[in-house]
Amino acid sequence: MSNGKIVLGVLAGIAAGTLLGVLIAPDKGAETRRKIRQKGDDLVEGVRDGMTSMVDDVASKFDKLRGKARKTMNEALAGTDNYEHADL
Repeated sequence: MSNGKIVLGVLAGIAAGTLLGVLIAPDKGAETRRKIRQKGDDLVEGVRDGMTSMVDDVASKFDKLRGKARKTMNEALAGTDNYEHADL
């Protein structure tokens, strides 16, 4: 089978599918556009919520790690008798 026939077959399939979709579409164009817009808005909101949750989780883990590092550093400094230090 030649590449030209394959491309022609794919294009014919796309055209037939598009025509069939338009003929059996249950909604008017305005309603379809409204549904597409709503789905897009829902997707954006979901991504925004997911990113907010991820940022909050990372910030929480960073705060815990910073607290542990501060505690470890203070313990290490407290163990040295030859150095004066300020409590961080």
